Amino acid sequence: MLRVTKLTDYATVVMTVLAARPGEVLSAPELAEQAGLEAPTVAKVLKPLAAAGLVAGFRGANGGYRLARAAAEINLVEIVEAMEGPLAMTECSVHDGQCGIEASCGVRANWRRINDVVADALRGVSLAQMLGPAPRPSRKGIALQLANA
Repeated sequence: MLRVTKLTDYATVVMTVLAARPGEVLSAPELAEQAGLEAPTVAKVLKPLAAAGLVAGFRGANGGYRLARAAAEINLVEIVEAMEGPLAMTECSVHDGQCGIEASCGVRANWRRINDVVADALRGVSLAQMLGPAPRPSRKGIALQLANA
């Protein structure tokens, strides 16, 4: 099963709390309370989010965190990559030279295409959209044409 880590999921929850209060500076304990998470967990996710430029941190008595950009300008692939590094369905879908059968592999090109589809899907969902109700599921699937081996 493919899934994001718990920390990435929690990072998205923290980011939606910040997105719901645009421009406000919230302390880590306030974020933890509103997100329903433990304070150490929130502190742990804030570091990579700040390093990626997704949240801005402020020191001092009134310090805390706020979104570095508008929620509509932040997409899910940015959050995932801030927490987990480059999105990769397989090692070879991002980095060359990671597999002993790379030169003769018949599925590598297709994994790269699938990787691109997933990245594009995450890129197409903004943090602002995560605040709203989930869209109704459509009957159409993701268009993907695989390469011939």
